[in-house]
Amino acid sequence: RGEDQAPLGGKKATRGLVPDDDRLVQSVISFFMTQAGYQVEAAHDGREALEKAVVLRPDVLILDGLMPELDGIEVVDRWFRDTRLHRIPIIMLTADPETHRRVADMREMNVSILSKPFSPDKLVQRVNQVMAG
Repeated sequence: RGEDQAPLGGKKATRGLVPDDDRLVQSVISFFMTQAGYQVEAAHDGREALEKAVVLRPDVLILDGLMPELDGIEVVDRWFRDTRLHRIPIIMLTADPETHRRVADMREMNVSILSKPFSPDKLVQRVNQVMAG
């Protein structure tokens, strides 16, 4: 079975890009997403996420709201101005009330929010919902 195959069923695995400056959080997200059958690529800040996304073309971006270099809102803004990326959905993870408010205004841009702290099961459920359309 090739790298782009899901563990079961033979269909192409959904690839998630997970930028987070907290390596522990990133490891936990990656572990649970992989266990759910997703391929996961990591990035350590918003700038790296944008660079990797152009090459990898992930199916979903699981984005930390507060990061160095570019924060989540800046990444979303650049993401949706890039015609190569603008159709790819984003799930933003944040505990920041201001980020919550700003993301609420972006729902028409295919951005959803998941409040921190969150359970890994809730994240996998949200990714499944987003990928189902």
